[in-house]
Amino acid sequence: MRALATVAALVGLLVGCTADPGAAPAAGGASAGPSAARPTAAERTTVRIASLRGPTTMGLVALMDDAAHGRARHDYQVTVHGTADEVLPLLLQGQVDVALLPANLAAVLRARTVGTPAAVQVAAINTLGVLHVVEVGDTVTTLADLRGRTVYSTGKGATPQWVLEHLLAVHGLDPAADLTVQYLSEPTEVAARLAAEPGAVAVLPEPYVTVVTSQVPGARAALDLTDVWADVEPASPLVTGVVVVRAQFAQEHAAAFDELLADYADSTAFTNEHPDEAGELVAAAGIVPDAAVATAAIPGSHVTYVDGPAMRTALAGYYGVLRDADPAAVGGALPDDDFYYGADD
Repeated sequence: MRALATVAALVGLLVGCTADPGAAPAAGGASAGPSAARPTAAERTTVRIASLRGPTTMGLVALMDDAAHGRARHDYQVTVHGTADEVLPLLLQGQVDVALLPANLAAVLRARTVGTPAAVQVAAINTLGVLHVVEVGDTVTTLADLRGRTVYSTGKGATPQWVLEHLLAVHGLDPAADLTVQYLSEPTEVAARLAAEPGAVAVLPEPYVTVVTSQVPGARAALDLTDVWADVEPASPLVTGVVVVRAQFAQEHAAAFDELLADYADSTAFTNEHPDEAGELVAAAGIVPDAAVATAAIPGSHVTYVDGPAMRTALAGYYGVLRDADPAAVGGALPDDDFYYGADD
């Protein structure tokens, strides 16, 4: 009965991370964000931004708060959605100008739109890896400790599977023979297995890691797969999320878009430097349903801002690993040079 009660509590707390799409509510009261006056080189421009409910939006919340309270130097109109499938049609139809998307999906979208009016470019990395190995117990210190175990995960046919299988192979494990990886449809299902099964092991993203480790007795984050990846792929960091822009918008509003990127970089710095205040904004925006969970999840979410040549180097290496695992993961081939906005500066 206690395990069932814990599962129910987990599902209730986590449901906000997969909620229905909609406009992000503004945080109330005075802004906690970096709202100091900034010089504006461009004419005030409306920038329609679509984001996803989860870690990829944590670095955006101070900018969102400034925009909601009329302090932003441009008219940033942000909507937060439940899945990338809801955002793609908006980009393709020109209904949004900028989107925060999974890194591999940006490459797939580029392959589908290059040479068309809907062509996109990637302008920045906003999130490194968010995946962790979580166990109820104290038996996992390296991936080699997963031999003979059953590991629960989500993301079959997507980034979690490609990342996990690549790292297992590097550590000498065949996921088809040396262990069992059981893919479930939602992170909440994985969290429920951890709560119900003593000794269970799973791969989970933030903020689910924080919720599980705070709610399930004996649960701990055993391995941060971003760190594991860095050990075996030092030239190509594990990347989760990126900022994508319609190439036509970037060309027609270059100065305003560059100012957006600068404002976003400031917003990301605020999230990392002031996690308590950022956690309040994350909860107010509906990204994570609880401010304390949001604050605790920020360090493990690896919120970042990387643009220019460094972005290109990191993404090109990461895309190369994904292509070797499954060419469809990046749209069939590596993106062309023009995909990387500002990488030649």
